[in-house]
Amino acid sequence: MTSPIELNAPTDFDFMIGSWKVKHRRLKERLKNCQEWLEFDGLSNTQKLLGGFGNVEDNQLLLPDDHYRAVALRSYNAQTKLWSIWWLDGRMPGTLDTPVVGGFENGIGLFYANDTLNGQAIRIRFTWIPHYSESDIQDTELTEATAKTHPRWEQAFSTDDGKTWETNWTMQFIRCE
Repeated sequence: MTSPIELNAPTDFDFMIGSWKVKHRRLKERLKNCQEWLEFDGLSNTQKLLGGFGNVEDNQLLLPDDHYRAVALRSYNAQTKLWSIWWLDGRMPGTLDTPVVGGFENGIGLFYANDTLNGQAIRIRFTWIPHYSESDIQDTELTEATAKTHPRWEQAFSTDDGKTWETNWTMQFIRCE
């Protein structure tokens, strides 16, 4: 049963509702000046919950030698006008990642958190690009026409409080027909 969407529910993540094929590109090692990327496919499905004040993205990550599931859980705080995004990795079902918090401005979503990686303090940035230009295309399978309708997500880490960033994971979403 689908619960009704409230009239004042945010629409920021409406572009993600539905089923997607995903092209993942992830650095093999993070924060080690690594330039080697692992590319793999995935599947994703996003649906609204909390009357439209949240959504859940169910992911299948199809790595060459591994397959696992993960969930992105997003909720909107109407008072602060900010989103919180948690990641739950199916390989560690008892641990939610530290939420990134932020919102959309000028069509781009930016979300941040402070966390640690291997004992080192880091700043995390998620970037959501619902629509982007041809110059942003890194995947040669995408054309300018498809780029206008296929969202992109990027994760970056900083060890200097956001002065410099290392993008370490990108996801290109292609809507399932």
